[in-house]
Amino acid sequence: MSDPFGTISTEAILEGRATDAYFERTRSTLEHAGRNPQVVAEVTADQFSTGAFEVFTGVESVARLFEGRAVDIDALPDGQLFDGGPVMRIEGPYLEFAELETSLLGLLSQPSGFATAALEARLGAPDSLVLSFGARHVHPSIASVVERAALLAGLDGFSHVAAGETLSREASGTMPHALMFCFGEGNQADAWTAFDEAVPESTPRIALVDTFWDEKSESLLAAETLGDDLDGVRIDTTGSRRGDFRHIIREVRWELDARGHEDVDIFCSGGLGPEQLHTLRELADGFGVGSHITNRDPVDFSLDIVEIEGELISKRGKLSGVKDVYRTPDGSHHIGLSDRDGPDGGESLLEPLLRDGEVVRTFDLEAARERCLADAEAVGFTSSA
Repeated sequence: MSDPFGTISTEAILEGRATDAYFERTRSTLEHAGRNPQVVAEVTADQFSTGAFEVFTGVESVARLFEGRAVDIDALPDGQLFDGGPVMRIEGPYLEFAELETSLLGLLSQPSGFATAALEARLGAPDSLVLSFGARHVHPSIASVVERAALLAGLDGFSHVAAGETLSREASGTMPHALMFCFGEGNQADAWTAFDEAVPESTPRIALVDTFWDEKSESLLAAETLGDDLDGVRIDTTGSRRGDFRHIIREVRWELDARGHEDVDIFCSGGLGPEQLHTLRELADGFGVGSHITNRDPVDFSLDIVEIEGELISKRGKLSGVKDVYRTPDGSHHIGLSDRDGPDGGESLLEPLLRDGEVVRTFDLEAARERCLADAEAVGFTSSA
């Protein structure tokens, strides 16, 4: 029976059937001709540096894809930032991995795009609580990919329950507008009270305060209703209605403080990106970011053979020869041939991932997160959007 949600099975991916048809025809042709050359192939997005760094992730998935195949792979560490040149190098008989190219690129391209966008959001409000709210914009089968990329880039949490089970993290979130609708206009206090009575004590009491009345009025009502139990209010007003969002937040903050509710936090969501977070970060205590992450285009990785049977080779527009990439002391990204000396003080970034099909690297999300944030600071990462 086919998958009811139209997804490709893990078995098909591992067996190389999640591929473009021309790779199957390539295998048939090479086997017919008795050819299976030893090659070195590299995964790149840009041949040269462009000045726009991106986040590399998806490497653990690639390791699982290639595990047991007679190849050696070197790759950047999970969470490393890069700017051109190879992020991964594969060496072995070509037919060991020919059909895996399509899946390989997908496992790297989309998560790296998500993580790069999430890093932009993180740096838009570096001292604020920032949660990933974008799982609703992608196929549910990859929700955990989005949320892992968000955590790697430094976000504080996410909203998706099943992703939390996959990643061993508790999902965040309190109430939607649908809950408020079910109680009806004029009964907001009943909705918040029922929520307070129903959910575990560990769940933050954050009231949604923009459903029927203006944000200030509902915020004050929530504070009066829940008193000291109210942890915060969330303002999710759609962009078509909110006008000057910064002014709204300032007004709500003023009115809460004036009535002695200085401890009530303000949480903002609804189509926010790094620019809005930067503008609001001195006023709001936390943010939910969704479409800025999930709408990001995948990083346009490609895989190219750069050496065959020890001889340099490349297609037009690509660079032949086995390459290495380096982080220089000034935070620059340097690309050079691997058999030449690197830049003075440069640190080679490609590290062993597989040797003869055996995974030789361990994976740790917290370590990748620390690496991502530290490298972002080292290279002076800024949004390229």
